[in-house]
Amino acid sequence: MCGIFACYRHPDVQKFKPTALKMGKAVRHRGPDWSGNWIANNTILVHERLSIVGVESGAQPLVNEEETVSLAVNGEIYNHRILRKGLKTPYNFKTHSDCEVIIPLYLEHDIDTPRYLDGMFSWVLHDKVQDRVIAARDPIGITTFYLGRSSQTPGAVYFASELKCLHPVCDDIISFPPGHVYDSKTDKLTRYYDPKWLVEPDSIPTKPVDYKELRTTLENSVRKRLMAEVPYGVLLSGGLDSSLIASIAQRETVRLNELAKKQGATNGTNGDAGLVGIDDHNELSTVQMLPQLNSFSIGLPGAPDAVAAKEVADFLGTRHHTLTFTLEDGLNALSDVIFHLESYDVTTIRASTPMFLLSRKIKAMGIKMVLSGEGSDEIFGGYLYFHNAPDKAALHKETIRRVGDLHLADCLRANKSTSAWGLEARVPFLDKQFLSTAMNIDPAEKMITKDRIEKYILRKAFDTTDEPETAPYLPEKILWRQKEQFSDGVGYGWIDALKDRAEIEVTDEMMKNPKPEWGSDVPDSKEAYWYRCMFDEHFPPYCASTVRRWVPTWSKQTDPSGRAISTHNQKYDSTK
Repeated sequence: MCGIFACYRHPDVQKFKPTALKMGKAVRHRGPDWSGNWIANNTILVHERLSIVGVESGAQPLVNEEETVSLAVNGEIYNHRILRKGLKTPYNFKTHSDCEVIIPLYLEHDIDTPRYLDGMFSWVLHDKVQDRVIAARDPIGITTFYLGRSSQTPGAVYFASELKCLHPVCDDIISFPPGHVYDSKTDKLTRYYDPKWLVEPDSIPTKPVDYKELRTTLENSVRKRLMAEVPYGVLLSGGLDSSLIASIAQRETVRLNELAKKQGATNGTNGDAGLVGIDDHNELSTVQMLPQLNSFSIGLPGAPDAVAAKEVADFLGTRHHTLTFTLEDGLNALSDVIFHLESYDVTTIRASTPMFLLSRKIKAMGIKMVLSGEGSDEIFGGYLYFHNAPDKAALHKETIRRVGDLHLADCLRANKSTSAWGLEARVPFLDKQFLSTAMNIDPAEKMITKDRIEKYILRKAFDTTDEPETAPYLPEKILWRQKEQFSDGVGYGWIDALKDRAEIEVTDEMMKNPKPEWGSDVPDSKEAYWYRCMFDEHFPPYCASTVRRWVPTWSKQTDPSGRAISTHNQKYDSTK
């Protein structure tokens, strides 16, 4: 991840520059490797860089040869090599950065530029000749992005990766909607990501599941996300989703290392840990050995996830690291977690705290990029409350709603918990092609029945029982393990401790007298009240409009924990 801040048409941009640099500094944790800025007309772009691809030559903002187009990007463009080859007009690239291709794409495709990109991204591009800004966010909102305005500078528009570098200069802030592009010519946001499954939720797919296609598409998604020039790893909770990602990544690492050995024998060279990249055919390629794949898990002592993760790591042969945290460690980190998350949603904070602690440890080991399993539960109806889906149409619409809200929940958690320490998380389940495959399957295939556990079709796609020539992807007990939400799986004592501390911090009298500035967004539990108070210590009231509090559909529960769902397997309670 990187951090960006930009202001378009500031009335006095030179005078504003020191403030803009200060706002950029507020997200330096996202990009600790280099800082840059660019001013053209009355627009300033500020960039804090985390170098993953084009390490030595990809400093930003990026500027074309004529210095008429400048660009600040947070993210990764996986198909940049293909896009470079497909340009109609030759372009003199200055860097090896995967992001620089956005400039010539803009020169050829204008406002349609983001439609061509395969990746996760938030970017601001300034055209000096037209004095025009175009900004865009990836289809699902994997990267965080905000748009702001100020009553003190009417006509100016501000953009940033996080709230903390907007609220000091803006009094009107929104979460930049995923899959949209902003054009200063019209001063409007327009949807560019418009697949039928997303924009026509009443049109229920009828396509039968193709297990081979489902497996192959996810494998390709993981493969392209191994594009990196730095050490990387996988977050491994021991649940189905992260375990599948780890399994595919490990297979790919082994395959590429075997290929590198053959090439080395042919060339008479030895391959050391080195580069991985996407070639001109959108295939992962390497000519050097990759390091052993590192996997990481976290939990309280004896937590369900930590035990399962170790079993998966041993099965796959990854170099596994288990971090144990105490209840006090987690409680002490809460204020920092909420500052980085910029949210007061209960389930997001519960799950983010262990991830925040783990990310710090991972970065200290020299790892700069990790793969993570977010998105699968939303796509396949994997949360336990989906047991209560009344029919396939209702299930399909709920999966669409949940995927559409990912940027306010799990994507926000994954992005900000990791980037707080200069670590980048990539999420293969949210690949555009994989989404197209999975969201166009007849939702009847995703229904949970007496014969089908949640995410049955995903599990079945990677079940090689009937394929003797194919090595198993996972141990059977992991492949068919019941859903365990991350905030539960790190140890049930974690959520219980949060509730207990909230009882101490928030009195009954406080619950009866919520703050007037909260309006109708009143916390419904002492835990939620406590988090909202910590949020208010960091952010002004108008920032609350960017937060979404979540509770499950088809359920009367008020606690978002999976453990509160009646269908949760009681065997896990023995690990309390």
